[in-house]
Amino acid sequence: MNEREALTQGLAELHMGFPQAVENLVHFSDLLLEKNKVMNLTAVTEPMEVVTRHFLDCAAAGAMLGLEGRTLVDVGCGAGFPGMPLALLAPGLQVTLLDSLGKRIRFLNDCIAEIGVPNAVAVHARAEEFAVAHREQFDLATSRAVARMNVLAELSLPLVKVGGVFAAMKSTGCDGELREAGQAIRLLGGEVEAVHDYHVPLTDVTQRLVAVRKVKPTPGKYPRPFRKISAAPL
Repeated sequence: MNEREALTQGLAELHMGFPQAVENLVHFSDLLLEKNKVMNLTAVTEPMEVVTRHFLDCAAAGAMLGLEGRTLVDVGCGAGFPGMPLALLAPGLQVTLLDSLGKRIRFLNDCIAEIGVPNAVAVHARAEEFAVAHREQFDLATSRAVARMNVLAELSLPLVKVGGVFAAMKSTGCDGELREAGQAIRLLGGEVEAVHDYHVPLTDVTQRLVAVRKVKPTPGKYPRPFRKISAAPL
């Protein structure tokens, strides 16, 4: 089985995607692995691993979110996960890829231009600074294994509209982290709506999606400067 066949099979299992999405994802994989030779973007170095560990993991999480017609900010997107695959899989989803490292954002904007992804933009900014001008503007915020949940909540929930969802991609061993973050989530206007353990197609891997519903506005004093967030998490 090659990467196109694996993507087609995995996406069919998730009831996601279309023929051009597979080609666009393979194109993104090629660009990612080529750039990875000179820039540390991902520990994954084989095309089939990109399909399973990155694309199908992100697709499986996205399949639970209801993406079409919505706006999404990917906080701390790194090499573009989950935001870039979700943009390629859901043309009606408007994606903002947000990261504090300029070289990652330049890479992603190059990919967006080369592949042709009109529903995605990559922005070089810290989440707490981006929130000043984009507070409560997004239907969805995502983050994938970036930081502990209490830190992620303070960086992400201020960007989400009341009624929207912050979706954190985590491992199944994050129970203690979730308990630790309970107070922070409440202070920031959220409540944990669901914890979904999901299977990544074509693997024996189970991951977790934590869905935090924004139930009231985030108090204006949040998010704090990152040095305060990291030194004294909520």
